[in-house]
Amino acid sequence: MDEMKYARLTEVLGRWKAEIVESLLESEGMDVVLVQDSLSQSAYSNPFAPVQIFVPKESLDQARELVKDLEGVLQESDEMEEEETEEADENYPDGSDQAS
Repeated sequence: MDEMKYARLTEVLGRWKAEIVESLLESEGMDVVLVQDSLSQSAYSNPFAPVQIFVPKESLDQARELVKDLEGVLQESDEMEEEETEEADENYPDGSDQAS
């Protein structure tokens, strides 16, 4: 069996965040593979489903350096989204959207 040639760089919540990291790494000439649970790809996908980001093992250290600052920004974004969700749940505990 061949040894795996890719290593997991990180995991982010949301495909859009994964695509930001992917674009950054590809702009530096790195190959990137995004892996998301197949259930998340359905018609009712969760926009905040976890996405794992893989890069070639030989590029892992360089990739970590490139995304180090970006991860802080993405983490802050996660925290803001959680706060917004909590506020919406407090305003409309039944999950309805009263503004409609």
